[in-house]
Amino acid sequence: MKRLIEGGLLALLLFHGAQAANLRATVIESGTEIARFNVPDGTGWCVLWRHSVQLFEVSDCYENRDGRMVLVRSHLPDFAAGLDHIPGRGRQVSDGHGGYWIEDLDEPVPGNAYVLRPGLGKVNHRLRVGDREVSLSRAAPHARVRIELTEGGS
Repeated sequence: MKRLIEGGLLALLLFHGAQAANLRATVIESGTEIARFNVPDGTGWCVLWRHSVQLFEVSDCYENRDGRMVLVRSHLPDFAAGLDHIPGRGRQVSDGHGGYWIEDLDEPVPGNAYVLRPGLGKVNHRLRVGDREVSLSRAAPHARVRIELTEGGS
């Protein structure tokens, strides 16, 4: 009987630990939710935008690691204004097309959330999970948008 109870508790703990989380984007001032994605443990997503001067796409990619939002890698097509690799913060590798990836960042995001102010027009900040993409710029241009990972899937 003791083994049955212990096995049941272990199964419950494993099931609970494997549950998904929600990735949400919410306009801070109004509380309006503009995106929600179910992101199981180990699932990744990216925030994409176009550099305001060079207009190439930049991406910051995250992962749900045991319920924690972790910055995993960034793609930078060039060393344009404001873009650079900081030595000691991940490792820089060529993307084979003149740009580079910063791999192995593995930086937990404090509080599992951050605030972004989406740019207008060609900048077009977007949130991409798998093949789904939401334009934060279209939904809330220049508004303060909270991007957060919360417990429980939807």
